Amino acid sequence: MAKRTAKQKRTGHIQQKVLLLLVGGLTLGLTRSPRQYFRVAKAMHAAWQEIDRKALGQSVNSMERSGMAKAVRGKHGAYTLALSDEGRRCALNARLNIVAIEKPARWDGRWRIVMFDIPERLGNVRSAFRIRLRKLGFCELQKSVFIFPYYCVKEIDYIARFFNVQKYIRTVTASEINNPFPLKRYFNLL
Repeated sequence: MAKRTAKQKRTGHIQQKVLLLLVGGLTLGLTRSPRQYFRVAKAMHAAWQEIDRKALGQSVNSMERSGMAKAVRGKHGAYTLALSDEGRRCALNARLNIVAIEKPARWDGRWRIVMFDIPERLGNVRSAFRIRLRKLGFCELQKSVFIFPYYCVKEIDYIARFFNVQKYIRTVTASEINNPFPLKRYFNLL
């Protein structure tokens, strides 16, 4: 098992949830769609209700001590919790681990192909990107070419932005591919 470096911080389940909820607040601030706003707000409200209040307080205190967040007490006794840069990094990493691609009830008959040419000097990032695609369920056609049958552009964009390799990634939507049967079997589309 790899050892943590001094800069890496261990976060518990509740701390990860708090980080994600705080990032959700940022998402609310950036969204322009009322429908998206209410969907995120509803999910955030439900997630807050699930957290044990005592454990929440301990997690917030721990996050403050570790420098991931800062709590400021307002006029009426309410606290405002803000993420530090380190907290944002931890939240993005936690969010990366829960990225999933929604599979519709019916396949639209199109293939999504992700191609990348990440330079050798970024070999670790290239490997991490490849591993992330496999975890999402992509099929590897070649070392730098993966295929998936469902819409996934937003998820791929998020992962590429996380690793800061957007300029090396291309996505293609194809309606036909030669010899599709092995792929259809791989993705249970037969």
